[in-house]
Amino acid sequence: MSTLFNAVRCLDCGHEMEADLFAVRCSACGGVWLEANYDCAALPADWPAVLQTRSTNMWRYRELLPFPEGFQLVTMHEGWTPLLRATGLERELGHGGQGAIWIKDERRNPTGSLKDRQATLAVSTLQAQGIDELVLCSTGNAAAAYAAYCARAGVKLWVFLPSSVPAEKMRELALYGAEVIKITGTYDQAKKIAADFAARRGVNYDKGAKGILGKESMKTIALEIVEQMNWRAPDWYVQAVSGGIGPLGVLKGFEELLQAGLIDHMPKLAIVQVEGCAPMARAWERGLDKADPVQPDTLITVLSTGKPGKAYEMLKQANDRDGGTMVAVSDGEAFRAMRRTARIEGFSVEPATSVAFAGLQKLLAQGYIQPDEQVVVNCSGHTFSAEKHALEDRYAVHLQMTAPATAPPAPDSMLSLSKEGLAAALQQLDEQITTIVVIDDNPRDSHLIRRLLQSYKNYRIFEAYNGLDGFDLVRQRKPDLVVLDLTLPDTDGFYILEKLKADTRTREIPVIIVSAKSLTTAEWEQLRRYTKSVWQKGNFSPRDLVSHVIEILGDVVEGAERPDPAASLLDESNHPSNGRIQPQNGLCASLDQTRTPRILVIDDYAADARLMRRLFESRQRFEVIEAHSGTEALNAIDKVAPDLIILDLMLPDIKGEQLLESLRADDRTRAIPIIVISAKDIDPPLRAQLVAQADSVWTKGILDRSSLLAHVETILAE
Repeated sequence: MSTLFNAVRCLDCGHEMEADLFAVRCSACGGVWLEANYDCAALPADWPAVLQTRSTNMWRYRELLPFPEGFQLVTMHEGWTPLLRATGLERELGHGGQGAIWIKDERRNPTGSLKDRQATLAVSTLQAQGIDELVLCSTGNAAAAYAAYCARAGVKLWVFLPSSVPAEKMRELALYGAEVIKITGTYDQAKKIAADFAARRGVNYDKGAKGILGKESMKTIALEIVEQMNWRAPDWYVQAVSGGIGPLGVLKGFEELLQAGLIDHMPKLAIVQVEGCAPMARAWERGLDKADPVQPDTLITVLSTGKPGKAYEMLKQANDRDGGTMVAVSDGEAFRAMRRTARIEGFSVEPATSVAFAGLQKLLAQGYIQPDEQVVVNCSGHTFSAEKHALEDRYAVHLQMTAPATAPPAPDSMLSLSKEGLAAALQQLDEQITTIVVIDDNPRDSHLIRRLLQSYKNYRIFEAYNGLDGFDLVRQRKPDLVVLDLTLPDTDGFYILEKLKADTRTREIPVIIVSAKSLTTAEWEQLRRYTKSVWQKGNFSPRDLVSHVIEILGDVVEGAERPDPAASLLDESNHPSNGRIQPQNGLCASLDQTRTPRILVIDDYAADARLMRRLFESRQRFEVIEAHSGTEALNAIDKVAPDLIILDLMLPDIKGEQLLESLRADDRTRAIPIIVISAKDIDPPLRAQLVAQADSVWTKGILDRSSLLAHVETILAE
């Protein structure tokens, strides 16, 4: 039997439209909160029996999904996750009698969370429309799911996340090949940036709970629960909530089963939020019809949606009708629940999921959930499996959100973003998403090319040290420019160039050659056909190379001169018939990078600053400059242009964290590596801020000097 999808309904005005899977707006009011309707009464009486003949995944419920017969799916066998009884928790929490606690183990999905359900529907629909690029804003798990499914479908994914998202999750996204944009701001600010970015580039933007697909995907959880409970509905469904798309979809699934006569009552929803970001729970406690936005302040960053909007209104209506509730738990309660669930049930869950279990305990203790009631808890998320060392260190773009210095603070300034701030952020983003891949077997030459180009603009540069890795990197990243050496360990640059030009995904990417190889006539002709230019290592001006790259990328940099084509580009003066160009002493000689690296130590305690000086000067490899205040530091930076900064947080005239933020916001100092070394007590929020902006954070009292010295040498060797 095919789908029973028969209409699209606007949740703002109630207008019904034809059953269009690709609908994005209401034809009557222009609203974007849409919902798919089904002829649930037409489900055959033997539907439960029919399901037993189908594959055990979420697609078994095709009558209640909005896809036509033969629709091509992007799938990894998501759904049909286990429903397991938690007898240990029942004993621990005192839930006896005829009741039971069940765990819906969404960790069994391909990327470890319920968001795989959403991703498979969304990406399948993109593929059906021929859309090959998507912008998404997320606090973590949705991004991982979408990144995996977009990789499977060949869709380029731009993911915008607040910088509070754990680095492990960001690395996982990069592992899938997503473009990661890290916003120093709230999730709601990140959503604004993402939407405007998508609009400016003409790229599809994921609508989340507003569109049809998000709720349709999540309702399959409800369908599975009822089938797994032998076509009975539980009394309670408990879920930790950020934006609300999960329980909205589950609610819709239960409602459709009730309409079809397959269950006899609606379960009560228990919406659980973390206290540091609980706009729904707080509004519910006060009996409000709308939830006021809040500024997130929680260590559980995956649940940091401070502005729930219409989702709260819809969930409140359902809870008013069915007897559900909303509750908030503290970070500490969540972490204790995480340890309890692992110790008693053997379930290792991430903090966001532990919020649901903490909420369950609170609702049992307060008597909301009765001893004879059947309870299902959604258990989703995983424990950061991304391999830290498998990825390059530029997997994420760091977009700093700063308000204009002269702008008066708005009443909701923590949640709003001025036009000026948005314009500045988008301009910065345009610069940082310009990507260059350097393929060179000599890491020193590759690092020097990167530093040379980034000294003019904050381009994102990826490096590969052999041809095949370089080719894969270009296909994955689809950069704006490739810088290619001709002499590589596993193959030569000519072979890689041929592969790039033969592949439809990479053939239009401009390539320039920077190599020490001597050229034959045939090689010269091949390069002239396929590349923008050829540069001989040790035989060109660094300014000319930078200016040429800027010209290719269509950028403008103040003070950068246009290159002289006769000096370094591929022209008749470089033709092999006029004599071969012999290799010089490598790229290093051309770039004039022979000076001793300079380290600026900023510490108000002169004795500590001197100790640092002695440590770094002991190897006779570094020149060390001291500054004992923020003002001295800024003057020293202008005067000596340090290669690395050691920063104490306790300064007499400015907080070290403020100085760090200022340096990262300044184009002249943004790329300078900064190491924070301080005796100051650093609480978790401050540490997260420092980790997002500094290269590393060290504590003075337990400082291992040899490890620090090795760390500094590694940074300055790059």
